Amino acid sequence: MKVIYEKRASDFNYRNDKGGRLTLAYPAHIHKHIEMVYMKKGQVRVFINAEEHILSSGELLVVFPNQIHRYEDIERGAIYDLFIVSPDLIPELSARLLTEEPQDPIIKGVDGCSRIVSLISALSEEKSFPQQSKDLLLKGYLLALMTELFEHFTLKSVNVEESRAIRSIVKFCSKNYKDDISLSSLENGLHLSKYYISHLFSEKLGISFSDYVNHLRVSESCRLLRTTDMSVTEISYAIGYGTPRTFNRAFIKQIGCSPSEYRKKGRVDSLGVSIPRERTIVGEENK
Repeated sequence: MKVIYEKRASDFNYRNDKGGRLTLAYPAHIHKHIEMVYMKKGQVRVFINAEEHILSSGELLVVFPNQIHRYEDIERGAIYDLFIVSPDLIPELSARLLTEEPQDPIIKGVDGCSRIVSLISALSEEKSFPQQSKDLLLKGYLLALMTELFEHFTLKSVNVEESRAIRSIVKFCSKNYKDDISLSSLENGLHLSKYYISHLFSEKLGISFSDYVNHLRVSESCRLLRTTDMSVTEISYAIGYGTPRTFNRAFIKQIGCSPSEYRKKGRVDSLGVSIPRERTIVGEENK
């Protein structure tokens, strides 16, 4: 699994399907926000901390902070509302949001709950809120919605330290994968045992540390091969490989051809992962 750490410029992001044209499909990622999807029509496959779920029409998905999650299309043309919200907007509930999580993240039959549907509808109009009362309205609607949703959940405690460690590890790798990164550098940078970090990679992320770094580097190299005129040698050094030979070996292992062949064929990036910029905003055209 290739996990992206995402940092956003805004505490509140809303997006819909744009007339059934915008898919929910997105690779594995983690952030400190709450993510909610109200599925009005269609289905999508969701993985949260490696557990598979199917989100169908009339259902609401709630992903709590620091949960690794991703989406896969089941059918095109799904109609949905997507909200990504910082717990900082509702501090009254933030402690619970950060220390608990639902046993089942999907609430069924939401389309029959008029109060929930009306609150979702109100939040989708956030851009039209009067500026002088926008913050209060946003907080009020979010508090009311989350209070309603808590009534539908059976919550369980989470290992807060482990959750924070995973988020820190993914964030550190996303920022430093182009450097001479190693388990020892993570140990020094995060003040965590490298053996504990290695355990989290294998048990929670489902990938070794070295393979994870290679995935990040090769994914970025695909972007550079498609969008720049940099030579293969220049790219190999730019993404953190000591020699072009090492880069070629890692690229062929993941993509199935050499970087030069990839560029000539103009292939679409088959990794399904993008490297987030410092201020990634989910809510644009790619998520």
